Formats: sequence, C-alpha cells, structure tokens
Amino acid sequence: MSFQQGLSGLNAAAKNLDVIGNNVANANTVGYKVSNAVFADVFASSIAGGGGTQIGIGTSVAGVSVGFTQGNVTTTDAPLDMAINGQGFFRVENQGSIAYTRNGQFSLDKNGYVVSPSGAFLTGYTANTMGVINTSSYTNLRISTSEIPANATTQGEIVTNLDSRKTALLPAGFDMNDPGTYHSATSMSVYDSQGNPHTLSMYFMKTAANSWEVFAAGDGTQIGAGSVGTLAFNSDGTLDSTGTTFPSTVNVPATAGATANVAVELNFDGTTQFGNIFSVNQLTQDGYTSGRLSGFSVADDGVIMSSYSNGQTRAQGQVMLANFNNPNGLQPLGGSFWAETATSGQPLPGTPGSSSLGVLQSGAVEESNVDLTAELVDMITAQRVYQANAQTIKTQDQVMQTLVNMR
Repeated sequence: MSFQQGLSGLNAAAKNLDVIGNNVANANTVGYKVSNAVFADVFASSIAGGGGTQIGIGTSVAGVSVGFTQGNVTTTDAPLDMAINGQGFFRVENQGSIAYTRNGQFSLDKNGYVVSPSGAFLTGYTANTMGVINTSSYTNLRISTSEIPANATTQGEIVTNLDSRKTALLPAGFDMNDPGTYHSATSMSVYDSQGNPHTLSMYFMKTAANSWEVFAAGDGTQIGAGSVGTLAFNSDGTLDSTGTTFPSTVNVPATAGATANVAVELNFDGTTQFGNIFSVNQLTQDGYTSGRLSGFSVADDGVIMSSYSNGQTRAQGQVMLANFNNPNGLQPLGGSFWAETATSGQPLPGTPGSSSLGVLQSGAVEESNVDLTAELVDMITAQRVYQANAQTIKTQDQVMQTLVNMR
C-alpha cells in the first residue's frame, strides 16, 4: 500500500487553493487576469511498459493557465487612464527591461513622461512640433508642457449674404465712420507674428446691380485709399468668379516688434446676394496667439491630443500596443506585468484598432476579470478535494494498522 496518491492529492489541492486565493486577493486589481490550476495524472515508468492494470501514483499541477478574457471597463476622472477594449497589451520599460501589462493606470511624472503607478515608462510613437506622428519607431512617451508659439494669420475665409434690395451708392463717398456710406460691415480678429491680435474690419457697399465694393480697415484705420476688391454676382445671386477680384491680399499694420504687416488673403467663396437681410455665415482665419497647455485626452486609436488656452489642439504622440500569438506563454513578473518568452512568441506591435489589436477608451480602466462568486464555489470544491485526499491517507493508515496488529 502507498500513501503517495493521497499525498499528491493534498499537494495539488493545496496549490489549487493557492491559485484560488491569489485570484480572490486580486479581485480588485486593475488589469489582473484570472489564473487556473491545470492538473495531470501521474504514472510510474516501467521498462516493459504499462499494462492494462497499471494504477496511477497520484496527480500533479501541470501548470497555471491565465484567462485573458476581457474585464469590465470602469470610467475614472483621470485623462491618462486607458482601458483596452479587445486584444493587446501596453508596452512599458520597467527598470531597464521591457514588460507588458493590461493595467492602464498612467500619469505624468515630473519630467512629462507617461508612467505607470510603479514608474514604468509607457511606450508609443512620437510626434513632431507640428503634431505629425512618426510610426516608424517607438520610444517612451513624453508630453511637452511648454507653450506653443503664435502663428501669424495668412488666410481669411468669409461667407456672407449681401442684401440685393439695397440701393447703389458711390464708392467715392465711403467713410468708415459714417454707416450711411456703406450697407453692411463685419470684422474678425487676425494675429501678427508675435501673436498680438488685430481687428480686421470689412465694409460692403453696393455700387451697381450685382456689384459690390469691399473696403477694409485694420484696428480702426482704413487700409488703402479705396476699396480692396470687388464682389460680382450672377443673376441667380451666386458669386461670379470672373468679375470678382478675390482672393486678394490685404495688409494689416502690425504692432511694433512684430512683422511689419499681417498679410491676409481674403476669400469670399460661397458668398451670395439674395433678397434677404445681411448675414455672416462663416468667418474663419488660420492665425492664433501663443497657448499654454490646458489639458489632454487619448483617442480610441491611441493618439494623445493636447488642448491649449488659445483653442488649438495638437497631437503629442500615440500609444503603442503589442499582441502575442500565445499570451499564455508570457512570464508573470508581478505588479501586473508580464515578460516575453520563447513560448509566447515575439511581440506584434501596432497602433490601437489595427490588425488584431483592440481600441483604447480614455478615462477608464479595465477591471480584474475574476468572477468572485465562481472563485468562492471553486474554493469549496477544492476544500472538499483536500478533505477527500486526507481521508484516503487516513484509510491507508487504518489498513496498515490492521496488518501490523495481525498475530
């Protein structure tokens, strides 16, 4: 008789309880993936080979498998918290070595790097000063907190409706300070090379049927001695490109220290002349003043967009994900990190949403995929198995005692 089967069962049941206990302990660990003990029966080796009556000598824990199923996604208030919806891992540099994780709790360190709670650097693709992302190589992601420089205005887009019912006036009588010498006016802000704002005003005067003169002023001073251009219209009220002199460039005087003039090319494409009141439908320009970083967000494709106080946005980088042909081959390192092994295969990097990689959800984290109810039921089962194996040892002991007591 042998106690080996019962002992192996006790050891296996104890290890199973260890796995279950670890799952329960990590039920609230962000990005944790449930583990399951895998058992295998054990037979003694024989030179002649096993016969049909060969009895096993117990069981063993063949391994611990990890269930990489999707965990629930919970929203947070942190903009750099990220949850992966689908397959893939975040790639991080952890104390000089490369690791992978599903824990998307990230923040900025004092140097602007995106780091995990343990200080591991998040990997991604960098962007240049204009926000163009380079996906040919990846490095540790860093968000610049410096101001973006001002951009001088070069183009202005104006779309209006001019009232065709107005009576024509003489261009020679224009006076920007006398509303009776023109029919309509509007204005827009433009910026010089140092980001100083200037007011560009435009005045519209009907001089003949289907013909309007446009006058301009910069910061209250008329630009040029006469009109800066003509708007001509077809009989159906649409803009006549052949008779219109726009796009045309006007020079707005700049503040001392900046470029001498703000050269703005005005474009009135889309402007109409209908029998309706004057209205401004579009008024845009491409300049802006300098801006301070006011916040950032992460898109579902991993692009980190920074927002600035001047209303501009700019890409600062893009989060990189990696997947493996055999995620169960990854080596657990603790701290919600895994390491690449020969069994897992090489990482397959890419941007979120590409290939087999999942997409990101900003301001959210992926909860542990541990089913606490199922773990408690498994714990009861493992306890019963432990008790049953202990009973086999007790029975073996009683049989052995009977043999010893025989006279």
